[in-house]
Amino acid sequence: MKLLFIGGTGIISTASTSLAAKRGMDITLLSRGQHASELPAGVKTVIADVNDPAALQRLEHESFDAVIDWIAFTPADIERDLKLFRGRTRQFVFISSASAYQKPQTHYLITESTPLANPYWDYARNKIACEERLMKAYRDEGFPVTIVRPSLTYGETLIPLVLNSWQQSYTAVDRMIRGQKLVVPGDGSSLWVVTHNTDFAKGLVGLLGHPQAVGHAFHITSDEVLTWDQLFRIVGAGVGVEPQLVHIPSDFITACLPEKKGTLIGDKAVSVVFDNSKIKRFVPGYSATTTFAEGVRQSLAWFNADTSRKQIDRQVNATMDKLISAYEKGMSEAVRSFA
Repeated sequence: MKLLFIGGTGIISTASTSLAAKRGMDITLLSRGQHASELPAGVKTVIADVNDPAALQRLEHESFDAVIDWIAFTPADIERDLKLFRGRTRQFVFISSASAYQKPQTHYLITESTPLANPYWDYARNKIACEERLMKAYRDEGFPVTIVRPSLTYGETLIPLVLNSWQQSYTAVDRMIRGQKLVVPGDGSSLWVVTHNTDFAKGLVGLLGHPQAVGHAFHITSDEVLTWDQLFRIVGAGVGVEPQLVHIPSDFITACLPEKKGTLIGDKAVSVVFDNSKIKRFVPGYSATTTFAEGVRQSLAWFNADTSRKQIDRQVNATMDKLISAYEKGMSEAVRSFA
């Protein structure tokens, strides 16, 4: 099977590239070459910007069994892809986002038919607009789209905790080890699903070349559902400490930090439980087998293997300290006013 990955050097995509290569697929990876990544043997690379027509001349006469675009975020990106790949692929896979699902949900169990509506986050709304344009192309001209919606997915280079630094994610672990407090939105009991990138890859690669998947949308997540308190404590157990958690209402957090409204109110402040029965029907045997505890052990081992990886986000630390101080001061004053 001949594949083209557009992007392909991120946390999710690297695991999918590795698995596809292991299964003997012919992979070309198109990227700007800005992220150093050790690629599996046999994976071909084209260093180019997908937005630069001149740079894509090496591919202009090629066709692919499947094209996977990991870096399309806006309808303009989709118009570009439609122009590039009409008549040149049997399957175009758009990587959307589970954040596109209705917020807040009207039913606790999220299926692929859950409405798409997120008034809080531009990122999610753009993904919804991309999906709508692609489905119109499917209906009007038979463009062979398959939509995939990851939720929070991580690999060995990431500690995936809410309000943690994304680029320097050891920050939360360092706070735990030092006995510093960490912010958990709400009361810590809301449910969340975190998926290891190697598990996501099994679902994604299983859909490639699957003719019946064309015209369909899928989310691919773990079936393990944990509270945010449990997620923080599992990370703490991995380094042998009990994390000091401060529960702060999401409304308070976003009032102080408006830039967090999309990722918090529009995503991680609400409980999410995914029904994965559809991906399991289309990819028989699909199962997420890496528990969060095991995935965290792998991530901590990766950080421990090279101390230079343990970078700390000083700005995130300062912001968390300021937020905690403001909340605790307000609580003290409120208690005094009722005394």
